[in-house]
Amino acid sequence: MSKHTRLAPLVLAAALTGLLAACGDDKPDESTYTVPTPPAGDRSANSIFGKGGIPLIDSSNDSAQPGGVALGVGVNAFLWRASLDTVSFMPIASADPFGGVILTDWYAPPETPTERFKINIFILDRQLRADGIRTAVFKQTQTADGRWVDSPVDKKTAGDFENAILTRARQLRVASVNTAQN
Repeated sequence: MSKHTRLAPLVLAAALTGLLAACGDDKPDESTYTVPTPPAGDRSANSIFGKGGIPLIDSSNDSAQPGGVALGVGVNAFLWRASLDTVSFMPIASADPFGGVILTDWYAPPETPTERFKINIFILDRQLRADGIRTAVFKQTQTADGRWVDSPVDKKTAGDFENAILTRARQLRVASVNTAQN
């Protein structure tokens, strides 16, 4: 029996497993999603390889849905955008729109160069809700010998960031509704 003949059943089993997994009915409810519209009627933006390519999303319904959730993104789009806007003064170390996690790098304010801050933002929901976001703020201070040591952060600071993000998200949502009505 040749090497290829022995591997054939394994390859066939792997291919069938992949096909069967793709047939599952765990498709998300698309009624809560918005589908981004391509610029100036160009439907090629919704496919791989341009016009006539493999579609990335179902573009049969281009009407905007309430809620600000984009197809394929597991978090609220308004909270996501507002989070990025709120920490735009800090360098972003990592941003995962599918998992809803934004991690900043250390930032030292010019007024206090011996202190630096880092913020982790977690978007927890697809709805624009106050409990749909959590932040963690970290602070370090520089010692006389140049080392950075962890320092306590006022518990109110994380709440202030969450409130700033929620305020910005509400502004974005109102602007979106006003634009849709015009």
